Amino acid sequence: MISRIFIACLFLGMYSTGSSLSCKWIVKHPGNTKSQFSLYNKIALDFLDMMAEDKLAFTVQILKELLALFEEDHSSASWEENTVENFLNIVDKQTEELRSCIGSHSNTTQKGQQLSFRREKYFKRLLNKILKKNGYSAEAWEKIRNITQAHLRQCEFLISLRTAH
Repeated sequence: MISRIFIACLFLGMYSTGSSLSCKWIVKHPGNTKSQFSLYNKIALDFLDMMAEDKLAFTVQILKELLALFEEDHSSASWEENTVENFLNIVDKQTEELRSCIGSHSNTTQKGQQLSFRREKYFKRLLNKILKKNGYSAEAWEKIRNITQAHLRQCEFLISLRTAH
């Protein structure tokens, strides 16, 4: 049993040592500044950048849904109206500025439309099951505030992924 394990380890060690040295895919060729892997990796990263537009469109949709949610009756919340208005202005500004970064083709695919429908349904559930069900109470609005914080952090993460290279 131990000899079989030893032979397997020996074979694996010899294979991995030789394979990385002889792999022409990762070695730079004379006259080229990059290996084949690096060239293809750059192309893959370029495609990922194109896909980031969808992240922007997704973020814009989240921000729009958050704006609509906070336009509901929040009079029972203990927030100052000025603070709420400032929050809404900032989120609206983010929405408009990000929208200007999006190409015209974003979210026009069937998958994008399905995601948009699910997102709208999710925010409707927040409205109905948290706010309306609880009579727009201060506690309900505090739950919405916490959920909103989480969503804004997720939006920040998505945007940082787009710009992080």
